[in-house]
Amino acid sequence: MRLSSKLKTVLHRPIRAKLIFNPGSGQPGESPQKLVSILSEMQNQHMLPEVFIVQPDSQLDAVIQSAIKAGIKLIIVAGGDGTIDSAIGAMAGSEATLGIIPTGTRNNVAYNLGISAEIAESVALLRHGHRLKIDVGRVHSGHSRHWFLEIVALGLISDLYPMADDFQHGNLAQIGGLLSTLVSATPSSLEINLDGDQHLTTMAHMLLIANMSYIGPHFQISPDVSFKDGRLDVFTFSDMSKLNMISYAMLSRGGLVEDAGIQHYRAKHITIVSNPPMPVLADGILLDQGSLSVHVHPRALRVMAGTVLTGQPAPPVENVTPAIPDEA
Repeated sequence: MRLSSKLKTVLHRPIRAKLIFNPGSGQPGESPQKLVSILSEMQNQHMLPEVFIVQPDSQLDAVIQSAIKAGIKLIIVAGGDGTIDSAIGAMAGSEATLGIIPTGTRNNVAYNLGISAEIAESVALLRHGHRLKIDVGRVHSGHSRHWFLEIVALGLISDLYPMADDFQHGNLAQIGGLLSTLVSATPSSLEINLDGDQHLTTMAHMLLIANMSYIGPHFQISPDVSFKDGRLDVFTFSDMSKLNMISYAMLSRGGLVEDAGIQHYRAKHITIVSNPPMPVLADGILLDQGSLSVHVHPRALRVMAGTVLTGQPAPPVENVTPAIPDEA
């Protein structure tokens, strides 16, 4: 089908954008060439980016809020899941749209949203992708507050994640720490409250609260998890040995693994108290320990995504036409 002349004009109208580029994501030595490639592809797509290079002490909230106040409606993050995670707090509830160019190690958020790891394809989606609103989670644990897109974890996985992340980045010495932590881990009693009207008590090594179907290095926790249903999915691992949990994580890379020891609930508001206190982790960030409260903010974040979302049903035909961000 041929595009109308009006649509052709819109597709070629320059778009202002704020490009947040993290040179520390992925392989830092490749960053200069990646930035050149991104800018070249954005030029091909008639985009006018204002570039911000992320530094260790960068306050992305202030950078993004300033860009939005200046009238920029497309905020593009070129980085990994951690960089995206740092941006969503300033964007949740705003009229700005998040664009993603995945240049990190895992790129799990992009994977869930059907965004290619190829720079040319991910930049093209900023023009021709599917614009949608997705749910965002907010977790409170002790004095820590954190927005999240993927998952909140309580217990064993929170202990293992920092070591596993180092291991994934090539620090093989961490394998000893991984094994030691597994051997010494003990379950805790969990008091769980779902939406104020469902109360659960269980013993478990860990609990997961998911907003996306795929977590971490593309582990599929369940295809039934949706970031568009206004609820969070709670998984308790109550009757599983540590070995079974590791097997579950490894096998889940190939698809859903059913296990009688996993219980699945859905809720908008969740509070949990663990005894002995378990550590709390949100999208890879260690928070506090012992207790937490989690809330979902339905459809709070606008994103540019692929027309087919990983682990999600394909959107209706009427919603897959090119989604052009509003011009400045």
